[in-house]
Amino acid sequence: MTRHEYIHEGTFEFEAGGSIEGLRVVYHCSDRLWQKGDERKVIWICHALTANSDAQDWWPELVGPGRLFDTEKYFVICANMLGSAYGSSGPASINPATGEPYYFDFPKVTVRDIVRANDLVRRHLGITRIHLMVGGSIGGFQSVEWTIMEPELFEKAVFIACGARVTPWLTAWEESQRLALEADPTFRECASLRGGEAGLRCARSIALISYRSYEGYNATQWEADEDCLFADRAGSYQRYQGKKLSDRFDAYSYYYLSDSVNSNNVGRGRGGVAAALAGIKAECTVIGIDSDRLFPVQEQKLIAQAVPGAVYHEITSKFGHDGFLLENDQLTAIIAPLL
Repeated sequence: MTRHEYIHEGTFEFEAGGSIEGLRVVYHCSDRLWQKGDERKVIWICHALTANSDAQDWWPELVGPGRLFDTEKYFVICANMLGSAYGSSGPASINPATGEPYYFDFPKVTVRDIVRANDLVRRHLGITRIHLMVGGSIGGFQSVEWTIMEPELFEKAVFIACGARVTPWLTAWEESQRLALEADPTFRECASLRGGEAGLRCARSIALISYRSYEGYNATQWEADEDCLFADRAGSYQRYQGKKLSDRFDAYSYYYLSDSVNSNNVGRGRGGVAAALAGIKAECTVIGIDSDRLFPVQEQKLIAQAVPGAVYHEITSKFGHDGFLLENDQLTAIIAPLL
């Protein structure tokens, strides 16, 4: 997939207030660009919290030449979320008024803002029909929201391991991660984008526990030495994953995206969740993961029951919420017939 940038001419207004000029959205798409009259089916992928727009990078078993989402056969596209650390406008972007990163001067971001930014890219490219929309986790938030905002745009949609409205359970997990960022005294100093790095590592450790499961950790993190005095393999894994994220992401983008999770409510201003979901016209497939503790399957079942004609599938995984990135064979079996 090839990287591109879209820069919006004019003012972008944010749902919670505030605006910026020259909104930037980075996106990756099939190497052969979309042109007017193109007959390829469009597959739009919405990525999860700390992923990027190069879906072939983080979903390599499903995206690429000859894969389920064949980048040579279809026009496959993924846009980097507004507020992310991978090039789209966000708190790490340079504020033209100061010449420094925005930090906390960047407007608060909602899921609807992210979708509207994505839709600007879609309009810029001249795409008038999306054959298949796919999103997991917060990418699922975007997918559900977008099919409600633009019901005539989508032919089919796949919502994976997500919910239609943020739950107190999810809010508590997200707030715990933001508390970890706040506990790092360098975070609020806004002296550099390395601020809050230790807090970000801790936040990632908290998040990982919510993404995985008892069975998943026990399947992969037992000590090699049964007689070891102190178990430390799982602890070492947590530290490794925390550093891995802090090496590629910044705490400010993480804070903003985590906060955007709390805005997820497709029923806001639409008469409630059920009424909003009932307005979806796409042929929808909803996929839950049996071991997902972050988004238990009742959340996906609720979506499937409220969307007209939706079909629900449940996959089996030891790895909780992260199963949507790992159970490729099961996902392929469900999604392939849609193409």
